[in-house]
Amino acid sequence: MENKNTNLDQIRAPIYEALQKFRHMRVVPFDVPGHKHGRGNPELTEFLGQQCVAVDVNSMKPLDNLCHPISVIREAEILAADAFGAADAFLMVGGTTSSVQTMVLSTCKRGDKIILPRNVHRSVINALVLCGAIPVYVNPEVDHRLGISLGMKREQVAKAIQQHPDAVAVLVNNPTYYGICSDLRAIVKMAHDAGMYCLADEAHGTHFYFGENMPVSAMAAGADMAAVSMHKSGGSLTQSSLLLVGPRMNPGYVRQIINLTQTTSGSYLLMSSLDISRRNLVQRGKEVFRKVVDMADYAREEINAIGGYYAFGSELVNGDSIYAFDPTKLSVHTRDIGLAGIEVYDILRDEYDIQIEFGDIGNILAYLSIGDRPQELERLVSAMAEIRRRHHKDPAGLLNQEYIDPEVVASPQEAFYAAKKSIPIEQTEGMVCSEFVMCYPPGIPILAPGERITREILDYIRYAKEKGCSMTGPEDPDILHLNVLV
Repeated sequence: MENKNTNLDQIRAPIYEALQKFRHMRVVPFDVPGHKHGRGNPELTEFLGQQCVAVDVNSMKPLDNLCHPISVIREAEILAADAFGAADAFLMVGGTTSSVQTMVLSTCKRGDKIILPRNVHRSVINALVLCGAIPVYVNPEVDHRLGISLGMKREQVAKAIQQHPDAVAVLVNNPTYYGICSDLRAIVKMAHDAGMYCLADEAHGTHFYFGENMPVSAMAAGADMAAVSMHKSGGSLTQSSLLLVGPRMNPGYVRQIINLTQTTSGSYLLMSSLDISRRNLVQRGKEVFRKVVDMADYAREEINAIGGYYAFGSELVNGDSIYAFDPTKLSVHTRDIGLAGIEVYDILRDEYDIQIEFGDIGNILAYLSIGDRPQELERLVSAMAEIRRRHHKDPAGLLNQEYIDPEVVASPQEAFYAAKKSIPIEQTEGMVCSEFVMCYPPGIPILAPGERITREILDYIRYAKEKGCSMTGPEDPDILHLNVLV
């Protein structure tokens, strides 16, 4: 999609401008927050800086209100919708989790079916717990060499729609954590032809809207809603996000859904960061993301030249389950040097002071975006060469399966709220789980409420724990017990 650089309004940042004006007004605060422009909490002010705490303020007439915006926040939303090619946009301060849940809650109610891949972020299944919708999983293909889930094949989506014509929506990852995209335009058309909505989790796809030669963005493909993590590749503050909607959605109803769960005290730090970042992407996104792609291409070439690693890219594209590849993603398969991805992750952090996004049992992901520089990539490449030389071993016995086909016995909502008991994890085979188990990141559940626990799943959990994956989800923080249906 073309960036709207020619639109002079895009040079504005209404929330930022209003906060700048407010800063100079010398207002005496008899409202919240209680730190009163930082005076009441000198340690916090010293840590964050006076400029920051001075604009950590409450909603008021000159600054608008996120729950019902009519002035500067509304102007910022209109500019965001224009920049991203959407009919409407909403500033979100609860992270992209909040955006994803709003998409599901806006289109699904209790008992409705939603078609989706199983390798979704936990926020999607959390939304099913909240609203009582029923998942119809399109089980993604797996690249068995890499041990990663791929996109949804067109024929799989068509079959799911044919078998479940009463489904109300289809949800697509665009892209996956590893950078893999499904044929979004075709899936949107199939969903619309069947009278269904098409929703896109674009947590990792902000740059699709501004970079050149990128996979198609959800709005350009005609999707009805897209959850966009501006704080990931877009440069805004952590926890800030955008929810984009197309012309088929009722924006007033979507706002009502947002207000069911989103805070009434929207952070002006987060909102102004969205405003400023949107302006930055419109002005500089094309040039910046060209540099990011160049850096990623260079790093892939250098890492593959080390030997043993496989930094995969667009050569995987097959026109269907890997319809397109995000060229900014630096995903590297590590199993052939005898190390799980999480082991390489730990070595990079502990021995080289390099923090990458995540490692799973077969791969690592180094997240490249607008703040990266070539010299840091050089450091990563040389560290990985050294790790191979110093730590490589026989890969025999390493697991590589990243996706286990689930057997869904009950809806996520039924299972989550059902009568349950906690028993030792090794005794749970054959039972139905009532909670989540996942490695975080990436936050894709290994087990979700309502799924049967199999020996394969238990072996995977045990192996992931042994290798050092950060496991989250269950009530028991040590994951020695699981809650199962009685």
